[in-house]
Amino acid sequence: MENNFGTPMSPGAGNAREEVSLPAILLMVISALGVLIALTSFFTPALMNTLINNPSLPADLRDQLAAQQGGASWVRSLPLLILSAVTFFGALQMKNLRNYGMSLAAAIIACIPCVGSCCCIGIPVGIWAIIVLRRPHVRAAFT
Repeated sequence: MENNFGTPMSPGAGNAREEVSLPAILLMVISALGVLIALTSFFTPALMNTLINNPSLPADLRDQLAAQQGGASWVRSLPLLILSAVTFFGALQMKNLRNYGMSLAAAIIACIPCVGSCCCIGIPVGIWAIIVLRRPHVRAAFT
């Protein structure tokens, strides 16, 4: 079996681009969902303030909403936004076979439960991506 350059390929070596494609796309989808969740939690306090200040709501309901609001949602959502963005960028690099370290970091971040992208959905995809990235012919394909 020969590649496009006329040099023999090892028989067990598959096409690295095809192997990383699906895990990379799934990581991008999961991280995009994480970004959406983080952005939603950024804007939730503004919506809650609008509801609390609505004079047509009963006073006891406004008090319950105020008690549930909590403070500083950006403290919770900013790390999720940053980690999801890093995961998306690393998955994009993986799909293009560039920056092996960033690709591996994105796969590892996806494996961290309730910290990475979309809670536990990212764990199996992250493990799959790590397994694919650790294959010698895939690692050699990165520029």
